[in-house]
Amino acid sequence: MTRFDERLQCVSCEARYGVLEVRYRCECGGLLSLERKVGWARELSPAQFDARLTSRRAVDRSGVWRFREAVLGCDEREIVTHPEGATRLYESARLAEYAGIASIRFKHEGENPTGSFKDRGMTVATTQAVRTGARAVACASTGNTSASLAAYAAGAGLRAIVFVPAGKIAMGKLAQTLAYGATVLAVRGDFDDAMRLVDEASTKLGIYLLNSINPFRIEGQKTIGWEILQDLNWHAPDWIVLPAGNLGNTSAIGKAMLEAYEGGWIDKLPRIASVQALGANPFYRGFMGGFQERFRMQAETIASAIRIGDPVSWDKARAVIAKTNGVVTEVTDDAILDAKTAIDAAGIGCEPASACSLAGARRLRSEGVIGRDETVVGILTGNLLKDPEIVLKRFEREGGSRMIEIDPKIDDVARVLG
Repeated sequence: MTRFDERLQCVSCEARYGVLEVRYRCECGGLLSLERKVGWARELSPAQFDARLTSRRAVDRSGVWRFREAVLGCDEREIVTHPEGATRLYESARLAEYAGIASIRFKHEGENPTGSFKDRGMTVATTQAVRTGARAVACASTGNTSASLAAYAAGAGLRAIVFVPAGKIAMGKLAQTLAYGATVLAVRGDFDDAMRLVDEASTKLGIYLLNSINPFRIEGQKTIGWEILQDLNWHAPDWIVLPAGNLGNTSAIGKAMLEAYEGGWIDKLPRIASVQALGANPFYRGFMGGFQERFRMQAETIASAIRIGDPVSWDKARAVIAKTNGVVTEVTDDAILDAKTAIDAAGIGCEPASACSLAGARRLRSEGVIGRDETVVGILTGNLLKDPEIVLKRFEREGGSRMIEIDPKIDDVARVLG
């Protein structure tokens, strides 16, 4: 396998650290990014990634490790994989009409092993944890990260500890986390309180941190972008629209597009649109002020996966928006639920936060930011069954008209069906 000189580099002051050094921030406090020598991507070709599509090896079937030379220079025997990725790209005339966009597709990351995009980052970060000799891993989570961490830690034989906001995690996600064997610490507070606590615990107690502040998470998540390009035969769309909470995906997919463009894998750079919920919109507020100020807030939204008021990947995401001529927008909870209903009714389905991609695309189209004839790919971050309570509550409010109790008689069937 081709290996490039890898280093951890500060996104603020550009200080460098060894790739096996366990750290998540620079001495200056800046975030770290995994970087390689100048021009490295031009030494790789999409053809070598495409050739692996017919392989039956687990490492090649993974939608992350298929791109391994550009993800992490490690021995293949060290890789912890399920495998993950290889998710579908859906096209729906119904959703295109809803958005008002002629060509809109959806990359469904809910098809990953634990039901969300988090598996892409977790396979790389867990592999790195094993490489550094970690014995326990931890994260703060609103649900999806905890489920993914628990599964990959179990596969690697590591102890898993997750910090969740007490009473603010969907039952489907909590059930997964417990089933995979993690210790769950329910913090009396919100996600940001849990994040501060796990950050402190990783420093003082020597636990390996697996939140998206970990640069190896970003290396895995960026393969969402490369797999989209591969799905489109390496023709870049005009826009990639995605939900924005902790801003890891904005950072990761932006990094993927910039690296692909610099490597000559694509001939144009897609614009990134990050979509936040109205009640959890600090990044949108920053964008509207030209990023002159970093906002923090007490977040509240029905989209629990992005209920985050102090996103840790702010600086990386801000740079992505600037470099891709991207935008940030916000949508209401009602808009999110309406978009989710449309996605569900199209037979695709997603958790509430995922629907921000469609709701955001629809808003940006209505404002003329996205043109009707531009090509758009939206990211669906999680499976419908991650948060089934939302679906059931909505049907209850509608009077349960599609769930009708009958006696075991054909006459009752005929009566109901008219």
